[in-house]
Amino acid sequence: MGRLDQVKMLHKMKKLQKELEQQVLTIEKGDGAVTVEISGDQKIKKITINPEYIDVNDIHQLERWLEDAVKDAIQQSQRIAAEKMQPMMGALGSLGL
Repeated sequence: MGRLDQVKMLHKMKKLQKELEQQVLTIEKGDGAVTVEISGDQKIKKITINPEYIDVNDIHQLERWLEDAVKDAIQQSQRIAAEKMQPMMGALGSLGL
């Protein structure tokens, strides 16, 4: 591929990166006790804990919900990024990368 094709590919990659930054996933655990918002580029945007659903005598449950919500959020954001990147991977291969 020529230089122009490489420039086009770089432009597409930057556009894809912006799309991932702007996409936000919301993951809930504990029937809404814990909410994690994560961007498509895997940056945690916000964690919310709803005190109405929390039993202070079972703080371990809250910890499990938080851990599960963050794990799921990361996995889902990775899956979305991979799906969006897949068409680009073939093109990168043809560039010898």
